[in-house]
Amino acid sequence: MEERLQKLLSLHGAASRREAETMIREGRVTVNGVVATLGMKADDERDVICVDSCPLSGSEERVYILLNKPRGCLCTRRDEQGRKTVLDYVRGCPARVWPVGRLDRNSEGLLLLTNDGELTYALTHPSHGVEKVYTVRVEGSDIPGGVKKLGGVLELEDGPARARRVRILRNDGARAILEITVTEGRKHLVRNLCAAAGLEVKRLIRVSEGGLALGDLRTGCWRELTEEEVRLLRRSSGR
Repeated sequence: MEERLQKLLSLHGAASRREAETMIREGRVTVNGVVATLGMKADDERDVICVDSCPLSGSEERVYILLNKPRGCLCTRRDEQGRKTVLDYVRGCPARVWPVGRLDRNSEGLLLLTNDGELTYALTHPSHGVEKVYTVRVEGSDIPGGVKKLGGVLELEDGPARARRVRILRNDGARAILEITVTEGRKHLVRNLCAAAGLEVKRLIRVSEGGLALGDLRTGCWRELTEEEVRLLRRSSGR
């Protein structure tokens, strides 16, 4: 079925719809060898859609990867400044994949990568409420008060938000380790929630997403998901 190119690029994880519009304006997208224009439609099962001369995944085998993202690398396909990206850590992967959602540069832990656009959309769309769990080391003058604030609605610059659950794993007075669960994918959400609650984040690790746990996978290493793990992600995202 034909869809607008912006939507197709988004579903395939190549870019957000806004980013896709920019890519189309810059002439980086082609359909069957013809440079695309805004408003053009295509069928990703019939047409050959390319971004920067690389075809979108269509009929190729679906690949699902779990990476323990190290601190300091970017969740992007490429960086104009030449900084290390998560794709540098999955060399040897049997397909061209993209990150499912984002972990900011200073965050680490569980990151999914795939070439399955439908699952990417299901896991990242806020209406599906997929749970993401983080272990967060924080500092503050009033840890119990901050945790209490995290349990309610907090006003952030991009609108009100709240954590689904907050649990204290360790409390050493002015320092603590928290387990924070959220269901939105807003930029820097966990960091912004903590800041609004008077807590300074010192380390942030995603340990679970959609019921899938990071486990003992070493930092910077990756593995393919099992069929049961993929089914778990589909169930958690309502697919």
